[in-house]
Amino acid sequence: MASTSSGRQTGPRDRDSEGRARNARPRDGLGRPLPYGSEGVARQPEGVVRAPAQTVAEAQDLLDAGRPFHAHEVFEDAWKSGPEEERGLWRGLAQLAVGLTHAARGNVTGGARLLRRGAGAVTEWAASEAGRQRPYDMDLTGLAQWARHLAEDVERTGTPVDSQVWSPRLRG
Repeated sequence: MASTSSGRQTGPRDRDSEGRARNARPRDGLGRPLPYGSEGVARQPEGVVRAPAQTVAEAQDLLDAGRPFHAHEVFEDAWKSGPEEERGLWRGLAQLAVGLTHAARGNVTGGARLLRRGAGAVTEWAASEAGRQRPYDMDLTGLAQWARHLAEDVERTGTPVDSQVWSPRLRG
């Protein structure tokens, strides 16, 4: 494998069975890439179409295990494959999971910003006609409160959080 003048490795890119670029590097529980050959955690398969209840359950299991980055990937699949009228919901939930990921990695500014953005998206969706029905038994108001509280705590302390301790409850 050759390297560029900046020292970056060049060469064949990881590809999936359909030829799309995929990064096959192992990752840790917070989604950080590890060196090739390292032992990482199992990755969530991309592009999986799940029923909404399955999405919520799988994401909750990952959040409970302290793996918010991987929960974000589950929400992202729902965002990309779900009905147009639900995309704001799933995108907001993905932003909450990524915000928790950044907060756990110690990225205070990015974590707080994404938590607030996700809280805003979830709150906006909850105010919509579809959102008033408590979709998939999720407590959207409680999630938005959790995210805003965590954003404040992260900014106040300036220290990484334990993603397992701060795992939100999707269903109230």
